[in-house]
Amino acid sequence: MPFDFERLDIPDVVLVKPKVFRDPRGYFMEAFASRAFEAAGIRFSVVQENQSYSRRGVIRGLHYQRGERAQAKLVRVVKGEVLDVAVDIRPSSPTFGKYVAVRLSEDNAYSLYIPRGFAHGFQVLSEDAIVVYLVDNDYAPEAEGGIRWDDPDIGIPWPLPNPTLSDKDRGWPTLREALARGLVP
Repeated sequence: MPFDFERLDIPDVVLVKPKVFRDPRGYFMEAFASRAFEAAGIRFSVVQENQSYSRRGVIRGLHYQRGERAQAKLVRVVKGEVLDVAVDIRPSSPTFGKYVAVRLSEDNAYSLYIPRGFAHGFQVLSEDAIVVYLVDNDYAPEAEGGIRWDDPDIGIPWPLPNPTLSDKDRGWPTLREALARGLVP
């Protein structure tokens, strides 16, 4: 098996640890293999690949898509290091409002599988970072949603103070507000 799959405190979120073959030339690894994922109980059909570049301290998120346009994601860092976060926003889930956070970096080569029904975000810990994520559904602006990065009910301990955020990310509602407005999946 080219991967080790580690179920996290929210078992639907999976840390994917690839087998990395290093030698004097560099390294080789499989970043995704559908058969291995299916054997681990993860059905994930890629339809789009996204990439972002961000500088130290930037927080992107917490983003999701609603309804039939919801997306599962496989997130990987190809340059730098980030704290990657998934928040369960499924109202009927026993882990609703809980989060998991892991460090993803070019050095550890880990990926984080985040199923539909989760908000996702990350903070860049290195000088800069390139994050690549595969998704299983097309981007749909009409289904876009988000949760405040600093929602006190969720309580994510972002490592770097005074983050840089987009105006959109600064303006998202709290999870409680989004739920009251019917804005969560």
